[in-house]
Amino acid sequence: MQIDLSSQKILVTGASRGIGKAIATQLAKSGARVGIHYNQNQEEAQKLKEILGEKTFLFQADLSDNQQVATLFEEVLQKMKGLTALVNNAGIALSSPLDMEAHQWLENWQKTLQVNLTATGLLSRLAIQYFIKQKIEGRLVHISSRAAFRGDTSDYFAYAASKAGMVSLSHSIARAYGKNGSKSFVIAPGFTRTDMAEAFIEAYGEDFALNDIALPELTQPQDIAPLATLLVSGLADHATGTSIDVNAGSYVH
Repeated sequence: MQIDLSSQKILVTGASRGIGKAIATQLAKSGARVGIHYNQNQEEAQKLKEILGEKTFLFQADLSDNQQVATLFEEVLQKMKGLTALVNNAGIALSSPLDMEAHQWLENWQKTLQVNLTATGLLSRLAIQYFIKQKIEGRLVHISSRAAFRGDTSDYFAYAASKAGMVSLSHSIARAYGKNGSKSFVIAPGFTRTDMAEAFIEAYGEDFALNDIALPELTQPQDIAPLATLLVSGLADHATGTSIDVNAGSYVH
């Protein structure tokens, strides 16, 4: 099946590396105009734009700052001349052991929820409002996590909580705005070989992650991208409200 996204304008948050980079690459190769959002990795984002070509656009924003989140959305509409889909991929995972100083633990908790969930909620709200105003059949894809359903280690309470909130947000959007034209989906990867995962591998070892899955190798970002491409294409709209696991059989529910 060949998926043609030549009529699509899609923002991918956290697209300078990892899963976001793989999704942005696949979307662009399928013909979409793609907004590549990044925070600090300007060099990597620029390299990706040079590879993918003139139909890609760079956007810098710190998602821990709500004003920058709102400004990001306005810049996307201006530079890309509209939006048809949003991929909420950007996220952080801050290790926070229970014996960490209380103020630091709380700071990590609040920052994690801000970036992973609050920014996702703000961008989703703005996207839905835009889709309704423009009478667009819009789609939102939220990159959550296996941790949303089975939990995570004790060092990553905030990460698991934020990703579970993302699932509930997506379900609510799908139920509330389907008849207005907005569809909402969750992709829930398991342990995926990304830069963000390196800290976990260093702490727990790669064997720890491999022993947890049903396949002989860790999931790669490229394993997530085709599914995201399908969901934004409109070919799977009756899956709105669903959460799709891509976790190599490490959690089946």
